[in-house]
Amino acid sequence: MKIATLMVLVCAVAVMFGSSGPPQNVFMPDQMKWGPPPPFLAPGAQVAVLEGDPGASSGDFTIRLKMPAGYKVAPHWHPKRENVTVISGNFKVGMGDKWDDAKMATFAPGSFAYMDPEMHHYAQSGETETVVQVHGMSPLQLNYVNPDDDPSKKK
Repeated sequence: MKIATLMVLVCAVAVMFGSSGPPQNVFMPDQMKWGPPPPFLAPGAQVAVLEGDPGASSGDFTIRLKMPAGYKVAPHWHPKRENVTVISGNFKVGMGDKWDDAKMATFAPGSFAYMDPEMHHYAQSGETETVVQVHGMSPLQLNYVNPDDDPSKKK
């Protein structure tokens, strides 16, 4: 009986140490894995997924979006709430169906904003590289007010 118990314990320890381990839940800046943006964003930006799966049918997600100076996202809306924190650089946001520089507000690092579902807005990075953190409920979807603005539809 003692040998059987010892064998079960040894097997359990082997499984625990042999597994791939828990998902990463702490990220230092140099540990973030940056890659190309999803097709609904124009090339040039980079995305790092920090938590969850933004493309999943449900669940939480957190991403960072790194944009070069002057990067634009045309007027659009999301079916679910979008929460945005500016990490670095300046982030400009305007509300409405048409781009209007005069109606844009500039958000400095540390700023936070959220857009309720279906709130029409547009955005642009400032004069330098800008990083924002976006979190919300999956799936992350972006619907352009003008479908011709959708980079995934351009060839």
